[in-house]
Amino acid sequence: MSEVIKKAVAARQASYGLAKLSTEAKNKALKAVAEAIWTHRESLLEANHKDLEAADGMLQTGEITEALMKRLALNTGKVQGIVEMVNSVASLDDPVGRTEYARELDKGLDLFRVTSPLGVVAVIFESRPDALVQIASLCLKSGNSVLLKGGSEARHSNRKLYSIIKEATGDLPEGWIQIMEAREEVTKLLELDAYVDLIIPRGSNAFVRYIQNNTRIPVLGHADGVCHIYVDSDADLDMAVEVCLDAKVQYPSVCNAVDTILVHEDIAQSFLAPMVEKLVGKDVEVRGGERVLEIIDAGIKGATDEDWGYEYLDYIVALKIVSDAEEAINHINRYGSHHTDAVITGTAETAAYFIDSVDSANVFWNASTRFADGYRYGLGSEVGISTGKIHARGPSGLEGLTIYRYILRGGGHIVADYVGEDARKFTHRPIDEEW
Repeated sequence: MSEVIKKAVAARQASYGLAKLSTEAKNKALKAVAEAIWTHRESLLEANHKDLEAADGMLQTGEITEALMKRLALNTGKVQGIVEMVNSVASLDDPVGRTEYARELDKGLDLFRVTSPLGVVAVIFESRPDALVQIASLCLKSGNSVLLKGGSEARHSNRKLYSIIKEATGDLPEGWIQIMEAREEVTKLLELDAYVDLIIPRGSNAFVRYIQNNTRIPVLGHADGVCHIYVDSDADLDMAVEVCLDAKVQYPSVCNAVDTILVHEDIAQSFLAPMVEKLVGKDVEVRGGERVLEIIDAGIKGATDEDWGYEYLDYIVALKIVSDAEEAINHINRYGSHHTDAVITGTAETAAYFIDSVDSANVFWNASTRFADGYRYGLGSEVGISTGKIHARGPSGLEGLTIYRYILRGGGHIVADYVGEDARKFTHRPIDEEW
């Protein structure tokens, strides 16, 4: 039996015990994790320093980017943030064992739909050490075993965090958390639909598509994060400039950063100059459509067809003038990836029409696309963002790691009594009762 199968089998076995843990036991374990990470922060930073030293050489040869280096680096402030995140997950309501609805089928025959863990979750994530802790914390609180595969650039940091978490949760079922390091293990993992209930890939577009195309295991995630902001004719232009700037430069290398800004033709003359000035002032490369170049041709490049629908993950943004909200909506539904799109307008009717018409997991009104985040949504954190339409959509936290099951409580009821000429009748009456 290969090591990956052994880990998956152990995780499956542990999941049965983990699913029965009380809220108190899970919260106690999470608080122990938070305390242990802070206690071992110096050794964690030493491990991270080893990763940074190795990554610096890869940066010089172009094997990794500056953005990846920033995601990889830890410091005392980031460790403090990790600790706060774990404690915030502990403070959230337990998503397991919640009665979603209850119904009397007949007298003495009651049906309950109750939330439950998925079982075993495998997460393959980018080189962000804090992601390992986010994922482990959310899986623990939702009663799921977890198989973790981090990027090789964060090997030392991930090993240290794994050992800290494993030691701090020694009272939990053995095998609830496992780590994988070899790339070959991922290939084998994709075959283990008998043991793994969900895969969450967090990485490049090509990598996510590879996972989706090579496994029978359900996959939660998104390959592309092509995000738009439409600035309407009735927008507060100062607000629009600040929101668009935040959506591009606050953290450009993430999936919820804006890629294309669509501008209503009626305000293009007054909006484009201050917008471009702000963007260029932040070292953003601006690529304008033909109509944009008719208004501003200095300091920006011409956009090509490839710019529409392109996820930059960098200090680059495309600008396009549209005739109305309808054209903006059609552009977004054609070129977008159903991730996050926003409208800036002072008219509620326009906002409602935009929200109802744009087919995305997150649709905002007068707010930066960067708010599409599990932590900012109050989910404690997130295991990923899904653009799919089955099970979970958008930033997925605890609820994205649970499913439900039906529990039927009877008193010797049999189906034969409900069939035939003198069959008993179902009442199908809602009842106010928790399982």
